[in-house]
Amino acid sequence: MSVQAGRLTEPLVRENGTLRPASWEEALSRAAAGFATARSQGGTTAFGMFSCSKATNEVNFMAQKFTRLVMGSNNIDSCNRT
Repeated sequence: MSVQAGRLTEPLVRENGTLRPASWEEALSRAAAGFATARSQGGTTAFGMFSCSKATNEVNFMAQKFTRLVMGSNNIDSCNRT
C-alpha cells in the first residue's frame, strides 16, 4: 500500500479480505460493476444518495444527476433541510 504523508497515492481493492494496490482502471471497473450488481439485484430502490450541505451546489447537482440518470433512483436526500 502506497501512503505518503497520511494519504493514499493509488487505489486499493479488496481481494480475499485484504486490500491490495490496483490500477485506476481496475478500481473504477470494480466500482461500476458493484453499482450494476446492486441495481440488477435490487432494482432502482437498491440505491440511494445522501449528500452534504457543505458540498458545492455543483457537486450536489452531479450527485442527484448520477442517482437519477445512471442508477434510475429517486432516493436522494441531504442534510440541508435539518
